[in-house]
Amino acid sequence: MNYRKHQSLFVLVLASFIGLISEMKAQSGLSLIDKIINTKGLVAFWDFKEEEGHNRLAYGKGEFPLSEVNGTIPRIPDGPLSGYSAKFGNKAFLSLSNEKTGELNIHGKNQGVTVMAWVKWEGNIGFVGGMWNEYQDGGKRQYGLFVSLPHYNGADQVCGHISYSGKPTPPFPYSIDYSASKQIVQKNKWQFVAFTYDGIWIKSYLNGSFEPREPELIRNTKGFEGYPDGLIQSKNPYYYPDGMGDNGSDFTVGSVLLSRGMGNFFIGQIGGLAVFNRALNDKEIKNIHFEFVNLIK
Repeated sequence: MNYRKHQSLFVLVLASFIGLISEMKAQSGLSLIDKIINTKGLVAFWDFKEEEGHNRLAYGKGEFPLSEVNGTIPRIPDGPLSGYSAKFGNKAFLSLSNEKTGELNIHGKNQGVTVMAWVKWEGNIGFVGGMWNEYQDGGKRQYGLFVSLPHYNGADQVCGHISYSGKPTPPFPYSIDYSASKQIVQKNKWQFVAFTYDGIWIKSYLNGSFEPREPELIRNTKGFEGYPDGLIQSKNPYYYPDGMGDNGSDFTVGSVLLSRGMGNFFIGQIGGLAVFNRALNDKEIKNIHFEFVNLIK
């Protein structure tokens, strides 16, 4: 009889403890959300708490409703912010048409931008979010966060892409203008990925940390006009003083338009995405990541 009483008491205490931990994590998630919302320059932040089949709505300067395209995107009860995430992998993606982008249409000389996301990436080239269109009218590239762009030394790394013209970088067939983190993004694990642009330098961050890269020979650049031996440059930070063009792209999450149709599909989960109209500094990025680390312990 005493054994049963002790067993019942143990189960009750354990259940209370689990409930307390869950509540603490939920409160921590709310504190990180509050931190993001209260960070200067926030334009939009999505925590992907909405169910499959519904628009994903943002906090910030507007709701910026992201609609599902090419299928539906499941909601998974696993995420570092709202407790949920959007599961990408069936070639469906999220989109907001250009005429509705409003303050997400960040552009101009000396204009800054920050894009950050919380992802559980499963591999391959993956577009996370931004205004990036590689094909229509010769290209409507503007700004975009990717995981893994191997063509120009960004394999399995956090890549921040910026364009003024919207078109490929002469004399190369594609846009080469992106930063790439020194660190490698781990697969199937929640990671905090981000890039900033201050009008001159693009910087990639992984888990709150910026690590510079030494100048290196860039793959696939040999033999082009002016570059018989290839291009040597640093990928982090990446020097790009041209600014961002107002090029007419939609805002998309999980895919971009290529010559063959939609591609660069993100495979995995996205638990949060935020866009700011300025370049956050190293300390701000690190502090946001510190809150994230407390959530996933």
